[in-house]
Amino acid sequence: MIATGGTITECGNCKIHTFTGPGTFCVSTAAANAADNIVSYVVVAGGGGGGAGITTAGGAGGAGGFRELVSPSSPYTGSPLNGYPSAPNRITVTATSFPITVGAGGAGGAASPSPPVPAGSTGSNSIFSSITAAGGGSGAKEVCAGGNGGSGGGGGGIGTGTPAGGSGNTPPTTPAQGTNGGTGGANPAQGGGGGGGATAAGGAGSGSSGGNGGAGATSSINGTPTIRAGGGAGANSYGAGSVGSPGPGGGGTAGNDNPAGNGTTNTGGGGGSAGGCGPNGVKAGGTGGSGIVIIRYRFQ
Repeated sequence: MIATGGTITECGNCKIHTFTGPGTFCVSTAAANAADNIVSYVVVAGGGGGGAGITTAGGAGGAGGFRELVSPSSPYTGSPLNGYPSAPNRITVTATSFPITVGAGGAGGAASPSPPVPAGSTGSNSIFSSITAAGGGSGAKEVCAGGNGGSGGGGGGIGTGTPAGGSGNTPPTTPAQGTNGGTGGANPAQGGGGGGGATAAGGAGSGSSGGNGGAGATSSINGTPTIRAGGGAGANSYGAGSVGSPGPGGGGTAGNDNPAGNGTTNTGGGGGSAGGCGPNGVKAGGTGGSGIVIIRYRFQ
């Protein structure tokens, strides 16, 4: 196979095309051996933005959806989310052009202007051919449930009740492209829920502490084991308790009476949420990390 597009590297008999932004995977010559035209890929969407902290903590953003297929023609150590050999997950390329979409991370809940917009925004989808990874769910504002997406956003803290985390794997894929967000805490547990990650759900707010972000997925498609699509960390509340830990693979770090951390660029990590009722007033949630598309195939 001969192809262009993205940043091209080699690993043994394979070429790897990495797209960190929109582009085109252009195949000028297909492989003579039909099996070599079934390409490997990782497609990760943008992570969801974390919720702002106002009275209590917001919920963290969910990771962008994680889709992967390890082709026998271009093998490597993939994640547990390897979709081979299911027919809907296989992409057999021909000599044509394939537009690539790399999803942006969702914005964090804003602390200004007044009144603030406290809920985070959903991440944007990433697309390669027939494969779409869904943007991560938004982190909730206080009192509310997290948003649905590739992985679900965390629920916001509240005086009563337990706001639900958003649903992951929305829309559904097989294997699942993500997990659910964690629930927000009730009085006196008003910490924010952690965002869901590719392979583990977000943790619930507990006490005044925030929930941990869910774990991402590890893939060696680029020749090096790399973790992507971790959930954002839930914030503490009232300046007490501990912040959650971000999910390995890019989840934003929660703020401790400060603005939250962002998801890491090109990992699809969820943005962290921000804590509430601190002396610094309303605090912004973290932005979700942008996604990535990686394509691998045998070329010799």
